[in-house]
Amino acid sequence: MSLANKLAEERRARLAAERLLELKKEELHAANRKLGRHARALSDEIVETRAQVATVRDENRKVKSDLTVANEKVEIAERRLWLSIETIHDGFAFFDMDSRMIGANDAYLAVFDGLEAVKPGISYAEILQIITEEGIVDIGAETPSAWRERMLDRWQSPDPEPHVIRLWSGEYIKLIDQRGHDGDLVSLALNISDTVRYQKELKAARHRAEAANRAKSTFLANMSHEIRTPMNGVVGMAELLAETGLSEEQRLYTNTIRSSGEALLVIINDVLDYSKIEADKLMLKPEPFDLERCLHELIMLMQPKARDQGLDLLLDYDIFLPTRLVGDPGRLRQVLTNLVGNAVKFTERGHVLIRVVGQTPDETGRTELHVTVEDTGIGIPPDKIGHVFGEFNQVDDAQSRKFEGTGLGLAISRQLIRLMGGEIWADSEPGRGATFGFRIALPEAEGGVAAEPRLPVDLKQVMVVDPGAIGRGILERQLSQVGLSVATCKNGMAALDRLAGQDPAPDLVICEHSMPGMDGLEFAEAAHAAGHAVPIILMSDNTGYAESDPARRHLHTVLQKPVPRQDLFAALCVPEEHHAAPPDAAPAEQGNPAQAPQQPEATRQTAPDAAAPPRAMRILAAEDNRTNRLVFSRMIKNLDIELRFAENGAEAVTLYREFDPDIVFMDISMPGKDGKEATGEIRAIEADTGVHVTVVAMTAHAMDGDSEGILAAGLDHYLTKPLNKGAIIERIAAARPEGARDPEGGSADHCERTG
Repeated sequence: MSLANKLAEERRARLAAERLLELKKEELHAANRKLGRHARALSDEIVETRAQVATVRDENRKVKSDLTVANEKVEIAERRLWLSIETIHDGFAFFDMDSRMIGANDAYLAVFDGLEAVKPGISYAEILQIITEEGIVDIGAETPSAWRERMLDRWQSPDPEPHVIRLWSGEYIKLIDQRGHDGDLVSLALNISDTVRYQKELKAARHRAEAANRAKSTFLANMSHEIRTPMNGVVGMAELLAETGLSEEQRLYTNTIRSSGEALLVIINDVLDYSKIEADKLMLKPEPFDLERCLHELIMLMQPKARDQGLDLLLDYDIFLPTRLVGDPGRLRQVLTNLVGNAVKFTERGHVLIRVVGQTPDETGRTELHVTVEDTGIGIPPDKIGHVFGEFNQVDDAQSRKFEGTGLGLAISRQLIRLMGGEIWADSEPGRGATFGFRIALPEAEGGVAAEPRLPVDLKQVMVVDPGAIGRGILERQLSQVGLSVATCKNGMAALDRLAGQDPAPDLVICEHSMPGMDGLEFAEAAHAAGHAVPIILMSDNTGYAESDPARRHLHTVLQKPVPRQDLFAALCVPEEHHAAPPDAAPAEQGNPAQAPQQPEATRQTAPDAAAPPRAMRILAAEDNRTNRLVFSRMIKNLDIELRFAENGAEAVTLYREFDPDIVFMDISMPGKDGKEATGEIRAIEADTGVHVTVVAMTAHAMDGDSEGILAAGLDHYLTKPLNKGAIIERIAAARPEGARDPEGGSADHCERTG
């Protein structure tokens, strides 16, 4: 091979080696770059891992710190808990599910008087053994084994009942044990020695109080009876005196004595009855009686007062109920009198309805009666319903009550109904009336259910004419229940129109006497004049007036309201001859001589001498009680004054503005606005006028502290009832202004007016 070829071949080999070297260098650079990337990734991972490790380390340190704090808090809480348990004067202990003591406070362990065996770990059975062996508990006549067995049975029950044990020292311990869900048990040992002693003392005190109350009630009952006897004499003699020849003034005095005595007798009777009930001396006297008749007699008794107030007294007695029952009619009448009397007293317009319903006799022969007395009066607030049955309670406040009374009537009624085995209740809505009722069960007496009425076969259609919806409805229902077809009218004109157009015509008309526009008698005359021969029965609460009216000849009969069912059914049996107009009867003398016109409470007397000073003193007296007004006026009747009365506080303020009095006598207890409130308004008026008028209190409140309260309300002087004539005249004389005549200077009578 030539040199040139060898050199060329070496050059080619060298170039190949150089290229291979460059290739290896590039591969080496690529590997270095890849290794660098791996190194950076590994470095980043190491950094991240170090951060995580640091975080975990921090969290571990925090957890350790929190655990340390928590353990400290637990130790503190446990220490405080045990400190609290140790401060408890009563025993406190924990037991596990195996009934072994976990722990107990000193009060629990103190019962065992330092016995070393009683400590955590001891079982409850061992505690019972120690208690009986050491005589710690007074187990009485029971054997130790029986006592331990009984106590262990109680302990092992799911819900142990509280149990009282007596220690050897006489102390009483009440054991209260509560088992948890996991079987552990907490035991409390409460020292109730003071409570037991207090209960014994309280029981002894109650026995003493009951004995004193019975003694008081017995004394009150005896004294009430002793007072009642002479009071009967006072009222009776006053009544006899009223029948003798008396002047008008003497008759007024006599009637005042009698009415005041009767009012006092009512109070005494209430107190007597309540005292008998409290002393357990009131006994019921069952006997056969007619309940419906009792109700009618009661309504007749209440009728005059109700009529004066313009009230309708109605009775709705279930036609299917017996009327003759066995019970104490006197006490039942007393309850009904209280309920009906209250209804009439607290109702100013509308009606009072006595409703008797119930269940017919059962297999024992007893009839369950529901008697209610419904009125349209002032009603009772809901929060006062229970209050009215309390002793000496009324709905009105004692300082401003409008209606008089002891407040014992309903309390006595409740006790009487309870003695009869029943219950009494009340339901009311203020301003819309009240309903009082009671439920009792009474045996049926012989002949208790009245025979079904036998009506004439030709009596089919009856027309009832009554302006009152309730009375009309009661009569319609009673007639419908005996098989009659009933048409009703509200007044006489409507009834005449119906008579003229009704076909067939009614067989009978039952008409109310008192109706607006055309009364029952005028309706009978108009029906007769129109040629209607239908028999007319008039129902009236004043039969004497109706019987004496000339229109009586057009009536079949007149029935006294309320009408007993048997009287009504008997009147329905109209004889045939009464379907024609009866012959004219001679008119009787009209009017009722017993109803004399009432004299005015005060009249103007002879005027004083014209030569005297220009005017008499003006006296204003505010008094809601009519008798007290009469007494006051008669005490000063010889004074030369002008007197005006106000019946309540509001009227006193009005008269003060109009009358310009020189002195005011102010009763404190008055309805609506009392004397204190009225005086406050008068003082407000005087603040504008600059004039001060003497106001003298007249009150029955004479207890300590009453005078200060009354004078603080702006009154100047204070007089207690019963009033003293000299004190009244002294106050009047002291208040005489210049220019007014001396009230005691002459004999001229004074002028009295009602405000």
